[in-house]
Amino acid sequence: MVCVRSFCAIHPRKDMVEAVSALPYDVMNTEEARAMVEGKPWSFLRISRPEVEFDRSHDPAGDEVYARSRENLAKFIKEGVMETDAEPQVYIYRQIMGDHVQTGVVACAHIDDYIENRIKKHEFTRKDKEDDRTRHVKETDAHTGPVFLAYRDDAAIDALVAADTKGATLYDFVTEDGIRHIVWRSSTPKAYEDAFEKVEACYIADGHHRAASAVRAGAECRAEAADPKADAPYCHFLAVFFPADQLKIMPYNRVLKDDKNRTDAEILDALSKVGKIEKTTLKTPECPGTYCIYLGKQWYLLTIDPATIDKDDPVASLDVDLLQKRVLSPIFDIQDPRTDKRIDFVGGIRGTEELERRVDSGEMRLAVSMYPTQIHQIFAVSDGGGVMPPKSTWFEPKLRSGLFVHALH
Repeated sequence: MVCVRSFCAIHPRKDMVEAVSALPYDVMNTEEARAMVEGKPWSFLRISRPEVEFDRSHDPAGDEVYARSRENLAKFIKEGVMETDAEPQVYIYRQIMGDHVQTGVVACAHIDDYIENRIKKHEFTRKDKEDDRTRHVKETDAHTGPVFLAYRDDAAIDALVAADTKGATLYDFVTEDGIRHIVWRSSTPKAYEDAFEKVEACYIADGHHRAASAVRAGAECRAEAADPKADAPYCHFLAVFFPADQLKIMPYNRVLKDDKNRTDAEILDALSKVGKIEKTTLKTPECPGTYCIYLGKQWYLLTIDPATIDKDDPVASLDVDLLQKRVLSPIFDIQDPRTDKRIDFVGGIRGTEELERRVDSGEMRLAVSMYPTQIHQIFAVSDGGGVMPPKSTWFEPKLRSGLFVHALH
């Protein structure tokens, strides 16, 4: 069963939450982060992306950069911009994006649940990214961004959330992207700990690198401790737990280069050997096994014969896996999409206009608009111990950083 614990959160003072709140560190590059912190002295990116405070020529992995994240967190606390709970708490975090509403439980997960696969994964992590965040956790002695976890719907937890969200809010604000963020402090934190003990497993929806890094840092702290304890803060990591039926998964689209200098007709002929290809007015596929292809200022619909798809294999039946094995590898010779410079990935939140723009500009040869992966597919892959191809899911809205910080000691 899953271990969920209340914690003494470090969080913004109520009147400073909008000034502190920031997007997750991993959804922007350094230049975008620099622009986001301009004129914002209390942006949490100064803790999660401290390289923004250094000259562009400075090594982003230098000792001084990691030290700055620790210094800035201490400064935020010293100046009273962020404050620390006197007693362990559980929080309820609701996000509203248009008509979509999702409400999660903010608490701590246990590193052993991750190690022993009660917190299940569906992606590989990259060592360089994992090393960076592990060092960041150790340097700040804190988890500065939550892991996004999903669980199968549970009526007991739903009832607790419903009761807590009738009370007064701690935060209620709208970010620059139009998303509303509402936070409540639970009146019964122990009840959540008890309720999650009946949950068999949780699943990483977003934040595989954050999770892996948090667990590594926690395991190192436990190994270094003179008297290690299973319930020590370093054995837990920050997470937001969401019921699966509330989550919104958007497609993770692809844009490709073609270094074979083929004509549109030649590319279309190659695609016709994969499935039925026809002109369309659609820009997003309406069902699994279909793809909208943008080529030569025209959209095409590629449909794979369902009889050729192994529906019993949770990985092989994924649209992203079918695309890799039947299109990217044989037609464009893209064997490793993680490292190949001829492919790039565009989150569904950017829309198909971004796909058209990148092809029409000549930067890319064609675009592939995907049907979104479904949550039940993520669960099936994770339960089977499988791994999804890279960039299989894009969850929206993103969890804001800076609302909650968990100290390791």
